[in-house]
Amino acid sequence: MSTTRETSAGRRIEGLLDDGSFVEIGGDVTARSTDFNMSAKKAPGDGVITGYGTIDGNLVYVYSQDSTVLGGSMGEMHAKKISRIYSLAMKTGAPVIGMIDCAGLRLEETTDALAAFGGMYLDQASASGVIPQITAVYGMCGGGMALVPALTDFTFMEKKAKVFVNSPNAIAGNYTAKCDTASADFQSKETGNIDFVGTEEEIADGIRKLILLIPSNNAETGIYADCSDDLNRETGGIDGGAADPAYVLATIADEEDFFEVKASYAPEMVTGFIRLNGQTVGAVGNRIATFDENGKEKDKYGKTLTAEGLKKAADFVRFCDAYEIPVLTLTSAAGFKADMAQEKEVAKAAAALAGVFASSTCAKVNLITGDTYGTAAVIMNSKSLGADMTFAWPTAGIGMMKAEDAAKIICGNDADAIAAKTSEYASLQNSAASAAARGYVDAIIEPEKTRKHLIAAFEMIYSKRETKPSRKHSTF
Repeated sequence: MSTTRETSAGRRIEGLLDDGSFVEIGGDVTARSTDFNMSAKKAPGDGVITGYGTIDGNLVYVYSQDSTVLGGSMGEMHAKKISRIYSLAMKTGAPVIGMIDCAGLRLEETTDALAAFGGMYLDQASASGVIPQITAVYGMCGGGMALVPALTDFTFMEKKAKVFVNSPNAIAGNYTAKCDTASADFQSKETGNIDFVGTEEEIADGIRKLILLIPSNNAETGIYADCSDDLNRETGGIDGGAADPAYVLATIADEEDFFEVKASYAPEMVTGFIRLNGQTVGAVGNRIATFDENGKEKDKYGKTLTAEGLKKAADFVRFCDAYEIPVLTLTSAAGFKADMAQEKEVAKAAAALAGVFASSTCAKVNLITGDTYGTAAVIMNSKSLGADMTFAWPTAGIGMMKAEDAAKIICGNDADAIAAKTSEYASLQNSAASAAARGYVDAIIEPEKTRKHLIAAFEMIYSKRETKPSRKHSTF
């Protein structure tokens, strides 16, 4: 079987990899089962094209499912072909990219298919944190197949594709017209399982860009690209958009290019990649608001952290730490969102983020851009949790709570005393200057100088080496 065949599976590979670079593996493999007259059915490649090629010269392994073979079902040999690709990728230290279009397990093969499917899960779990795994869903991805993208690091989804464990119509009280839980919209906005939604062309472009931003394996030290941007470029007015980390990150990044991850899920927390002097940096920041093209406030989120945003941040930082990608945080958090639904999840989610920052050994820099109070300030990559460098803009507020609230507690109902104490408390306990005087902030920097200070910081800690206590793994 060749990718030059006129099948969508083959065209997707050709549209992703460098021209002429794809080499197929296992093209002659076919279904092994002979039950239910299977031997009489044509199953070229058992419904999946597997092999390797390059993206901008970088080795990658790929598999692409062919929905035209045996109804798009996955059989034993289909899964084993994918496992073979994982075996080679682990040996050579290269990413695996899976292109999914599968109707589910092949009923004629039952336990053989299930066993091979389980072997594929094992391969994915073993590869996690060793080599990057990327999936792109173009058609159906249901039942057990829905676990495959969930086990990978990044997932792209075509706008009309479907991802589900249970079909919407199989969920009590639900139906597709009411809420299509399998849709790209639901999966990207509500579950957080999908990182990017787009057309086939947009997906191919996105994967190619992502591959160039991340290491090929966990032994690769740093990922760099040529930088033609001025290292000392000033970013005047950047503080005017401080409420939106995506704006700040794009402004300070090389060529003003920010690659956002999971943009539709928990948009109150921003995650993604930038380059600083050519070096890939993972970025996390809590979002207060977004702005339109005229600089007018569009969406407002507030200064509180949510459980969904915390989980999103923790997962992203965990990925970065696994591959020694430096992490930058932009912090302006004044507490946690307070409602019944959040209270069920927020403590565990906040603990998870605190745990990830505390246990990670990658280079970590924190930039405090606004008011940052209480436990929220601590868990967002604070110096006490292990940040290597902490910067603050001059107007940032850093402390236990707002100065006015603290003054009310101290002074009771005396309005004049509250006013005086508010000013005093803000100066002595809640300012960037007071935090710097106590060593909790390494330097107070002017917003327009942010880019050059961050570049210098990451270059200074490039050779960082840190070990944590020996253990099998954490339990949080």
